[in-house]
Amino acid sequence: MSLIEKLTPEQEALIPVYREKWRALALSTDRIDREKAGEAIKIVYEVIGLSKPEILFFDSPLAAFKSVNANLKNNYSNLEKYWYRWNLPNYLLKTYHDLFIKILNFLGELLSEDLFSSLSNELYFDLDICFFFWQQVIQHLITQEDIPNEVLSFLESDMRVEPEEWIQRCCLIEIGFVIFNAPYNSKGWQLLQGLVENCGWVYPFKEICIVCDRPLHLRFDNQNRLHAEGEPAIEFIDGYSLYSYHGVTLPEKYGKIHPQQWQSQWVLTEENAELRRVLIQGIGYARICQELQTIELDNWQEYTLLKIDNNVDIEPIYLLKMTCPSTSSIHALRVPPNMNSAREAIRWVNWGIDPEEFVVQT
Repeated sequence: MSLIEKLTPEQEALIPVYREKWRALALSTDRIDREKAGEAIKIVYEVIGLSKPEILFFDSPLAAFKSVNANLKNNYSNLEKYWYRWNLPNYLLKTYHDLFIKILNFLGELLSEDLFSSLSNELYFDLDICFFFWQQVIQHLITQEDIPNEVLSFLESDMRVEPEEWIQRCCLIEIGFVIFNAPYNSKGWQLLQGLVENCGWVYPFKEICIVCDRPLHLRFDNQNRLHAEGEPAIEFIDGYSLYSYHGVTLPEKYGKIHPQQWQSQWVLTEENAELRRVLIQGIGYARICQELQTIELDNWQEYTLLKIDNNVDIEPIYLLKMTCPSTSSIHALRVPPNMNSAREAIRWVNWGIDPEEFVVQT
């Protein structure tokens, strides 16, 4: 059988439809339908001969972990009630893995290497956003001081069903059997589809199944990184929120304040290097060089080479300050700390062109 080198017009038209379907589901802020979620979970348990568990719905992952913590407090022997001396997680993971690998192998044999690579990249590039921003939620939850290690271990286990991670592969699975007629296990697909489409995070245990609702709001920048200014980037209905600035998670003390109101002095007291970088980016060098103590090293015409006289960043901060002759507005750019004069800094900014030559060319 010869390899397929090019998709038909119908196939090319259908692929974006399925990609957008799963992307919309991954980024959905609709409340889950608890009745449908309960039915999907009941079916999964019945398939492997387990009774329907007690289903506990929570408005956010943090609420779920706090509840588990309250049940386990001073009695960690109850952990067995939640933990994994049984085979449901393994069954789900095996079903999911078998579906994905079989269809992946089928497409690998059906499509040319270039076409298969192009299809995979097209799907994953658009859906990676879902995986990465939920990883930030997990890391943020781990920092919650009132959740003990025994409960936090849920976060790091293979117990959870996380739609944002499974959605990437579910998209490829569905495209495989709908568009390319790949053979598949229809029963296994129905189980996975029911969970992913009708639930948020799911932690399935023998007697209890924890279901976390979707966020109320999700906000991103134009590069699909979690981002919001003066408000949460992720917000759940119960108030649990995560603040982020262009993909960097912020503490609430910074995140709830608009960057225009950030104070330059914070840069001097912030110990985390990444957060210092974000503060510098948000505040801007122009404000920083006006509001913090700076040393004038050299000047040339309307340009001044400055150094911030504080241990603000990992390496010394050198700034080229430019004052507009007509408006007196100030602009500042960071330059390497090995600059010895304003003219040298101007050359660096202008890609090696001397400032006098630059004026002539302009």
